[in-house]
Amino acid sequence: MLSLFCLFIVSQPAFTQSPAGEQPSDMEVLRDRFTGELLAPEVNEEEIRDLVASIRGDGSWPDINYKDTSRTAFEHSRHLSNMVELGRAYKKPGSAYHGDPEVKEAVHSSLDFWLKHDFICENWWWNQIGTPERIGNLLLIMDEELSDEQKRKADPIVGRANLDAWGARPGGDLIKIAGILGKHGIFKRDHNILDEALNAIAGEIGFAVKRGDTSDMRGLQTDFSFHHRHDRVTSTLTYGQGFAGYFVDWAEKVRGTSFRFPDRAIELMVDFYLDGICKAMAYGRYPDPGAKNRGITRRGALTPYSAEVPEKLLRVTSYRENELETIARIRRGEEEPGLRSSRFFWHTEYYSHQRPDYFASVRMYSLRNHNMEVPYNGEGLKNHHLGDGYTFITRTGDEYTHIFPVWDWQKVPGTTVLQKPSLPDPGEVQQAGLTAFVGGVTDGLYGAAAFDFESPIDPLSARKSWFFFDDEIVSIGAGITSDSEHPVATTLNQSLLKGKVVSGSGGESGEEVHPRGTHALREIDWVHHDKTAYLFPEPVELYLENSRRSGSWYDINNQIWAKRLGEVQKDVFTLWLDHGVAPGQVGYAYIVVPGIEAAEVEEYRERSAVNILTNTSRIQAVRHGELNISQVVFYEAGEIQIAEGVRLSVDHPGMVMVKTSGGRVKEITVSDPGRQQDSFRLQVTARFEDGDNKRAKVTWNEEEGYSVIEVELPDGEYAGQSVTVK
Repeated sequence: MLSLFCLFIVSQPAFTQSPAGEQPSDMEVLRDRFTGELLAPEVNEEEIRDLVASIRGDGSWPDINYKDTSRTAFEHSRHLSNMVELGRAYKKPGSAYHGDPEVKEAVHSSLDFWLKHDFICENWWWNQIGTPERIGNLLLIMDEELSDEQKRKADPIVGRANLDAWGARPGGDLIKIAGILGKHGIFKRDHNILDEALNAIAGEIGFAVKRGDTSDMRGLQTDFSFHHRHDRVTSTLTYGQGFAGYFVDWAEKVRGTSFRFPDRAIELMVDFYLDGICKAMAYGRYPDPGAKNRGITRRGALTPYSAEVPEKLLRVTSYRENELETIARIRRGEEEPGLRSSRFFWHTEYYSHQRPDYFASVRMYSLRNHNMEVPYNGEGLKNHHLGDGYTFITRTGDEYTHIFPVWDWQKVPGTTVLQKPSLPDPGEVQQAGLTAFVGGVTDGLYGAAAFDFESPIDPLSARKSWFFFDDEIVSIGAGITSDSEHPVATTLNQSLLKGKVVSGSGGESGEEVHPRGTHALREIDWVHHDKTAYLFPEPVELYLENSRRSGSWYDINNQIWAKRLGEVQKDVFTLWLDHGVAPGQVGYAYIVVPGIEAAEVEEYRERSAVNILTNTSRIQAVRHGELNISQVVFYEAGEIQIAEGVRLSVDHPGMVMVKTSGGRVKEITVSDPGRQQDSFRLQVTARFEDGDNKRAKVTWNEEEGYSVIEVELPDGEYAGQSVTVK
């Protein structure tokens, strides 16, 4: 398939070509490695016994609907899985069913049934990826146990996974199809097929580069996020994770053979895995639902990741091995997380912040992106507001497990949303962003995110910012405006209810434990739940619901499995601010402190070093006194005092983070969320002596007592990235 853009990062062949007349041993090594991995899982003896007992004479199973080939059903996938499980039980050494004639008969009968009917799903993915992969795996497992007729009939079915297939498009699917093609080449011992597949796999490992006048730049982005489609919706933990998994699996299989991949391709994949995928996970283990799309409406969507991928990478390369080993140990439960990072992904408008005791993230979108993935195949039916500033905060990784069937999808944590009688039609989930000023500023350890929010669904606008430090996250909003007849709410959190909910007002004497129910809280200084505190600079009125909710997976996912599950009940904690009907230029401010006991909240309030400097629709700024860090969002040119005797001014919109010490400026980090500026010019009334930084020009005005700093900003595929000047 011809690509509209180039992904190659090396000018040499994508992998070391097998020379003419090569000994077949490397091919056999690959056969042994792939087959060994397919046979490795444990055999469920009870399941095999039931499959053998229930299979019909024609090779079908009575509990599978073979008539419905629609996108939301296709139970035929279970038939495919059954065949692979039976094949494993029959061929796995040490299995109770190893060499069992009844199991062998069940494998042949079920395969013949599929080959006879060649079921085609309305969803192309099954025809070009799902079915070919499973049939191909069975061929490798059974190998010479299959008849020539079975191999002949299976060949065109597996062959639907080919590089000319419609689905073989850059962005996540091509590499999967190439992998299936490669394994089929191994099964057939065909070097030409294998070479073609490996070239395609290695050729995908590179940054997406624009070609001609197309804006279609799917695949790995220069910020180490991942785009599967031209809508530029974040796909790092979905298609990007699959993209990495397929490549790493092949890299591990071809290691030490003439088919090995180039070092630079492997190293770029390690960078993507550590700086992209793992940064969208709590502790590099628990997936962030804010980095997912329709997939969060699937069971098991938040299952923690295993150590398989980092372990495979460690067998392939020593590049960044200490970091890979850390992730592997964390995932195996051998090491307590000690990770610290703060990262903004400018291609996907996603911010993640990791500390040893908690993880937080913010999902946004701009006119450069769409807000959310289309609810393909009946999944993600209520995801309308998931991109509207979703703020995910976790300490344990299980605060949102299986909560989504009972969620109020107009109270997504961190978002400011019009509280409509019902959500729009699922066909309106995906919308293009309307504003340019969306971005983040970060030095890799601290930072802030800003969202000039204009809803593409509702008559609502707001300016929202988040400020990330060590022990707290500060969230502020200003300019909240709507002319709708429905009220507007900002939700602080909506998670599983765990233990007591306590609020504080007027000191320790005003603490109250709230019973189950819905509560209107007045003159509240703080709320505490699940070792997390929500504090307010000024007493506020807000609403709490801590009660049992009911819902259905089928409400958010129309796949047939969801319909069969019935009602789901969960105890839920929801905390929100009500801005009323038709608010005009109103705001909010709160501080989230994870990992704190209720008895410690008043003491924290007394010693808190957080100071919200200003919160208007022009400037939003926070200073942390202990860290001596000031973070400022300028939606327009302006000036602000960020510390005693230190004023900061800019003559254009942008974001600035300043670190000070003893009346001097130690470090400045800037970014241009609007991606409009070639350079960033600011003035600060303090001495700043720039080091050897080629991207900045610093001038000190001795007479007036201020420094002028002009920073060259990244452009092209790096526009929106932060620049730090020390």
